[in-house]
Amino acid sequence: MLIDTHAHLNFVAFNKDREEVIKKCLEENVRMINIGTNYETSKKAIEIAEKYPQGVYASIGLHPINLDTGLVKIKIDEKEGSHFEKVFDYEKYKGLARSASSGRVVAIGEIGLDYYYKPKTKRKLELFKEKQRSGLWQQLNFAKELNLPVIFHCRMAHNDLIQILQQSNTPTIKGVIHGFVGTLGQLKEYLKMGFYIGFNGIIFKKIEGIDFEENIKNTPLERILIETDCPYLTPPNFGEERNNPLGVKLVAERIAKIKNVAFEKVTEITTKNTKELFKI
Repeated sequence: MLIDTHAHLNFVAFNKDREEVIKKCLEENVRMINIGTNYETSKKAIEIAEKYPQGVYASIGLHPINLDTGLVKIKIDEKEGSHFEKVFDYEKYKGLARSASSGRVVAIGEIGLDYYYKPKTKRKLELFKEKQRSGLWQQLNFAKELNLPVIFHCRMAHNDLIQILQQSNTPTIKGVIHGFVGTLGQLKEYLKMGFYIGFNGIIFKKIEGIDFEENIKNTPLERILIETDCPYLTPPNFGEERNNPLGVKLVAERIAKIKNVAFEKVTEITTKNTKELFKI
């Protein structure tokens, strides 16, 4: 069995064939967690999880890019759909979590920091970062209240996220750094704090200053989760332009090759890791 720990079959990119994709994945023994990025996609993730109780789960949260700070022009993602929020509505999301059947919502996420699109002036940049940090702190408290692990999104902001986590009594926060793209030093800080590291199709790419092979070699298999981030980050030779949870097999194969271990060992241990973190 394989578990895609970070999928987005709740996005509009799958509106036309969502059921067919999910059924095919489950038939091939690939389970999945669909990740919320705002209220609407979180709600959709729960709806899907309720429909497929044997192998499909949900997380809920407000992605930093969907937090409308009013300080940058927000890019509309046609694969996701457009649902931006001025603030994280704590009570609204709590109600959403309570509406789900027991065990369907397994995490809070994806939440975090994203400095890819940012204001140009120093004053606006600081205000922009402060608003993102405030939203993150709210959702960390939300995760603590619900006693759920966290799925962290972080792009071009690892040092700030590490600082926040070091200040937040991390032993009480369990979670995964999703789709990790960072330095070896940053990786070691996350591992030191006890977090899992998520790897997906981006490990097939070349990014200046990032050594994915070195990062994978330095991450114990017992701390790795595998994911797709579908419909994005389609691995080479997948056979389709749009990614889906079946692509997690290619990620596992790549990790096995880099670590020089059997594919079966990667699937066994990463599945065990996933079950332990998300209590599924």
